[in-house]
Amino acid sequence: MSEITTATRHRSVRADEMAELHRERAMGGLGTETTDREVRRISLADFAQRRGQIADDLWAAATDIGFFQVVDHGIDMAEVNHAFDMSARFFDLPTAVKEQYPLRKGQNAGWEYMSQVRPSVGTPDQKESFQVTRPRMDGLWPGEHELAGFRATIEEFERKCWRLAMDLLSCFADKLGLDREFFTRAHDPASRTYQSTLRLLHYYAFPAELLDADSAWRAGAHTDFDALTLLFQRTGQGGLQVLPGAEADGQAWTPVEPSDDAITCNIGDMLMRWSDDRLPSNFHRVRAPRRGEYTGPRYTIAYFAQANTDVVIESAAGTYPPITAADYIAQRVAANYGK
Repeated sequence: MSEITTATRHRSVRADEMAELHRERAMGGLGTETTDREVRRISLADFAQRRGQIADDLWAAATDIGFFQVVDHGIDMAEVNHAFDMSARFFDLPTAVKEQYPLRKGQNAGWEYMSQVRPSVGTPDQKESFQVTRPRMDGLWPGEHELAGFRATIEEFERKCWRLAMDLLSCFADKLGLDREFFTRAHDPASRTYQSTLRLLHYYAFPAELLDADSAWRAGAHTDFDALTLLFQRTGQGGLQVLPGAEADGQAWTPVEPSDDAITCNIGDMLMRWSDDRLPSNFHRVRAPRRGEYTGPRYTIAYFAQANTDVVIESAAGTYPPITAADYIAQRVAANYGK
């Protein structure tokens, strides 16, 4: 590729990302809430036998608002509960211990504390997180003397999430006319270029003095950079809301009801590019609790299926210029969190 062509491609990509950043900055208002949209619950029971119907259901939900919930997903509830227990025990460790395993810049690995500032609201998310990206974890796992069984539990849970995400993405591959293993090859955990991330999240108990503050958020409005997100939530610990991009001007947000048995899924920006915008990556946020609602800590676990760094993201119709997954993530992080 010539230098001129390369420069032109990078300018085009940069223009795309700045347009997305402008959209995100417009999402900082309270807006209104609506329950008119349906966040569909899709059973994955008998996946192999019902594959065609499941693919149709996933596609319908994803092309509608970009969010859906899956049940009968094959990850045992005991495993989910154990992962949440280990997550809470990690966040209960003394700060001095967690500081030994800090988030590595540009690596999505390690512990971070109130460091994400969303362009939509300009204030830090009220949370801490521990991010696990398999090839980048050297020196970042708490020792057995600090938290026995943590690493083994979280690594196994990450593997279960990868398998489920690949099953879901294989259905989207079918619908996009790609071969069934297309996205599985693009998210290869055996490679050193693997960059999918499991994130343990702890939103802090909400202080009473901020309950009436319109500027207080647990997480400001944003889209995800990845291909597909799996979000595990706990019953009663709500706050997640979604807004389809096509309806962004109306600013009417739909709450997503959390439950222990359902995994909330959403399309990310990578898959939107791959699909020529047929699968939308839509805005979501975590609003602050209100008086009379649960104000205690909120724990979630998110798996972000992000294509390996050397994978080229390009679509059949050429809606966007080709770009490696490494360059794409780097540019999105720089545009959103450059400061």
